[in-house]
Amino acid sequence: MLLTLVFIAGFALGWQRAARRGGDRLDKLQYGAAHAIPLTLVTFVAWIVAVRVGLF
Repeated sequence: MLLTLVFIAGFALGWQRAARRGGDRLDKLQYGAAHAIPLTLVTFVAWIVAVRVGLF
């Protein structure tokens, strides 16, 4: 659930940045994916580290 929320938040951030720069629909989709995927991967790695350390 957390990864889904982070993906959506990253996508929304990228979409908003492309919209502010005047991008069309495909630009917004690309920016959304370019923000969502790395943010989700960083969150996933942080989650694994937190579980291995014993925080969860």
